[in-house]
Amino acid sequence: MPVTNSVSAPPTWGVTLPLPGISLGQHRPIVEQLPAIGYTDVWTAEGGGTDAFTPLAATAAWSPSLRVGTGVIPVYTRGPAVIAQTAATLAELAPGPGRVLLGLGSSVPAHVSDINGIPFEAPFKRTRDVLRFVTRALRGEYIGDDFETFTIAGYRMPHPPADPVKVILGALRPAMLRLAFADGNGAITNLLLPGDVPKVLEAVGPQPAGKELIVKVFVCPTTDRHYARASARSFLAWILNQEPYRKFHEWLGNDDLLRTSHAAWEAGDPAGAQRALPDEIVDGLFISGSPEDCREQILRYHVPGVTGIQLYVSLPPEIPRTLESVLDLLRRLGPGSAARSS
Repeated sequence: MPVTNSVSAPPTWGVTLPLPGISLGQHRPIVEQLPAIGYTDVWTAEGGGTDAFTPLAATAAWSPSLRVGTGVIPVYTRGPAVIAQTAATLAELAPGPGRVLLGLGSSVPAHVSDINGIPFEAPFKRTRDVLRFVTRALRGEYIGDDFETFTIAGYRMPHPPADPVKVILGALRPAMLRLAFADGNGAITNLLLPGDVPKVLEAVGPQPAGKELIVKVFVCPTTDRHYARASARSFLAWILNQEPYRKFHEWLGNDDLLRTSHAAWEAGDPAGAQRALPDEIVDGLFISGSPEDCREQILRYHVPGVTGIQLYVSLPPEIPRTLESVLDLLRRLGPGSAARSS
């Protein structure tokens, strides 16, 4: 059943930048107004398009209060020390305890091997090793160790950040979720149905104070259901047939709903894989409707234990790419509207 913010402490609310169809340089007036409409965080992701850190550096310059987080960067495509150095540099631009959230993850072979030529090997071990190295490096420790997936001859960060950086993991299944909370500052998870969240929380177990569980929610705020489904199917068929997400939904118990899509994908028929996705999966993983309807669906993800909501907003054609229209849409989707309606 739907859960409102009255059940537990209000979550942080974030939006993924850049918004599709708007150039990064045009985001400054949007970012400057986000705190006024209730948003606390700006997030980025990194695959085959915009890098994760440049939008966050711009956000730190444009807004002195927003938290900035990567959700997530692959642990393969940068060296461990470069990851730590980049996070420390971002923390200089965005000072404040916990204002920078460094989200690390294994990503998927399509982003690691196919476009970067890097073998996608031992993803859990690589993620664990990078998490442990980066956490220690950001504390200013000397590191000269043989990790299981790489060796560090000797490194100490010359100027570790004065304010702690929260290092979290993109985590889907139990082993990664447990690692995220045992060795890191929490997790970010995504592409799950509201009814799947309790299973994730069960795998996490009791959460120490100060750790994060961020849920990323994909939203296409339009009442044109045909458009929303058509625009979501290509992405969902691709991502749900990547091995990490396929195994994630097998663990969640959604495999029966996806079996026909998997078979089409394996047969080299991506169009068939799209068509085979049930509407309930498309509508559940990439929610649509009026902004108010979408907001009610977003709130279903906020249950006790979830500390933050990250929105990925796909702007439909009927929304003008103007400051006033975009801010109005984000206001109607987000925490300000939620608070007024509670």
